[in-house]
Amino acid sequence: MREVTVRKGEPIDRALKRLKTKLDVEGILDEMRRRRAFETPMDERRRKARSASKRNKVKWRFNNKSEEAAAETAEAAPVSAPEA
Repeated sequence: MREVTVRKGEPIDRALKRLKTKLDVEGILDEMRRRRAFETPMDERRRKARSASKRNKVKWRFNNKSEEAAAETAEAAPVSAPEA
């Protein structure tokens, strides 16, 4: 069971927000929603495919940005012409 201690003089709303953030980061709320009702095998495959697609999209963005940065630095570097 996850818990958050309420500090002296801290509003309850802020403590609840910290608890919700902690549960969200750990994925407990998503798992609870999933387990609330039976998930058919087809729904499970769809959910996993969607999450894989999101992961790949983020990876592609990250890799694409690093490739663009490398290309920009290569373009910015002066190229010396061979001397005759």
